[in-house]
Amino acid sequence: MRSVQADEIIKNIKEMCIEANLELSDDMKRRLKNAQETETGSLGSQILAQLEENMTIAKEECIPICQDTGMAVVFFKIGQDVHVEGMNLTDAINEGVRQGYVEGYLRKSVVRDPIDRVNTKDNTPAVIHYDIVPGDKIEITIAPKGFGSENMSRVFMLKPADGLEGVKKSVIQAVKDAGPNACPPMVIGVGLGGTFEKCAFLAKKALSRNTEQASNIPYVAKLEKDLLEEINQLGIGPGGLGGKITALAVNVETYPTHIAGLPLAVNICCHVNRHVTRII
Repeated sequence: MRSVQADEIIKNIKEMCIEANLELSDDMKRRLKNAQETETGSLGSQILAQLEENMTIAKEECIPICQDTGMAVVFFKIGQDVHVEGMNLTDAINEGVRQGYVEGYLRKSVVRDPIDRVNTKDNTPAVIHYDIVPGDKIEITIAPKGFGSENMSRVFMLKPADGLEGVKKSVIQAVKDAGPNACPPMVIGVGLGGTFEKCAFLAKKALSRNTEQASNIPYVAKLEKDLLEEINQLGIGPGGLGGKITALAVNVETYPTHIAGLPLAVNICCHVNRHVTRII
């Protein structure tokens, strides 16, 4: 049994919250660069150039890429042979988020209750997803999620007879409905299967997958490719002002489901698709 001190978890999560908000992952940088080279519209090209300039300034001056530094979503994969000492694990994760957002001067956007709307002033609590796996390592992914794009996300409870065409139609409709409100160019996370809540989790998890890594399931990889091509024919474009590049990537995750259902979730993210992963 390996022991890990809660302080080590707190330190890593603090650093990851800051890192995720100041610089995009390498795959997202390459996606944006490719979008600039591909976009043919003059206005769309101008907007993509501004996004690139914004990223450069954020990195050089150590300021957030986007003013909406999001609600912290934490995917915590812990080996069954790991024992955490010094603090309750959930408390440790939230303490790391608190330190990251307070000491990193990141915007605090979380309210303690969905109705009374009183700000918690430290961006906690985080949304935490636990997964217990074999081994003695801990894998942490921090994915801050802004709500301009989050608000445009959808869940569809399709019928099995709707099949892949029904899935495509629903995803494209969600993107159409989002239009400029999701700050395109977007990254689209799709969760297919499971139950009502499982497909939403899958869609969120899909956004943290390397956008250059296609699914290892052949029909899913084709679905990702087809959806990206069709979405980029909608003409929404960068900033929603028209153009060829509406989406940078589509990632799809699947899970077994019930014979009577075809749950589908579409979690939309703007070009600031933030995620950082560490193993301790």
